[in-house]
Amino acid sequence: MMENASSRPRLADLILLLGRLLLSLIFLHEGWSLAVDITATVDIFARLGLSAPVALATIALQIGAGISVAAGFLSRVGALALALFCLATALLFHTNFASQNELLHFEKDLAIAGGMFVLAASGAGSISIDRLLRKRTGMHHWLRAVLS
Repeated sequence: MMENASSRPRLADLILLLGRLLLSLIFLHEGWSLAVDITATVDIFARLGLSAPVALATIALQIGAGISVAAGFLSRVGALALALFCLATALLFHTNFASQNELLHFEKDLAIAGGMFVLAASGAGSISIDRLLRKRTGMHHWLRAVLS
């Protein structure tokens, strides 16, 4: 059976897929690194004045939302969560602008947040689980809106 032009992924969808994968990589890597040595992670968070549940929530957010963005599953929600996480990280932990390294991390977090906000606004594109789910009939209207 021959594929029609409208059913093939467009260049924009391929670029969205690449962007999603690249954006999610840092969160998946960092979340996995924190999870692998949970004792050290909890100690680092404690030195920052943060509790063990915050450390666990950070790991869950980075891995869960990272997978969400990469797979294009509830990607708008995952991207929005990671955008807000990056803004919070920049504003709470990288404000010593006298340090060039801290300034770089602040700017990096803002740039990633910007990319995630764009993804939250645009959606995952046609190469995503969201698109497959949107095709289903009988879906609740609120879920269809989240997947759009």
